[in-house]
Amino acid sequence: MAYASVLLRDPAQTYRQIDLAGRTANADGPALVQLLYEELVQALRVAAWAAERKKFAVKSERVTRATAILFALEGGLDFDKGGDVSRTLAKVYAGARKQVIEASLGHDGAPFRDAATTFEEIGAAWRTARAA
Repeated sequence: MAYASVLLRDPAQTYRQIDLAGRTANADGPALVQLLYEELVQALRVAAWAAERKKFAVKSERVTRATAILFALEGGLDFDKGGDVSRTLAKVYAGARKQVIEASLGHDGAPFRDAATTFEEIGAAWRTARAA
């Protein structure tokens, strides 16, 4: 019965968790990175929306998610094989974490949207590289 009560509290969140579990079940490493970029962009866009509407709980949850994803992306870097690209991405991830944390202190959505746009572009480049 506890499972049903969780479903009733936030069905949209339950759906997202089930959807995410389904998409990650058989994904390889590159597909998981792509998924992380998508989830990061979404978290940043929702944080921007929440900041502007003073939805503090939503903003906090999305900032936490974005920060965790940035740590996961950085933790997955292979500096031996990735060389300069890995070092550059590590700097990008660290800078984005700082930007997100600083933005979380205010009500301006622009820093979140700026970061989302950056990661949308990186995600597009990642998709193109994977397809080649």
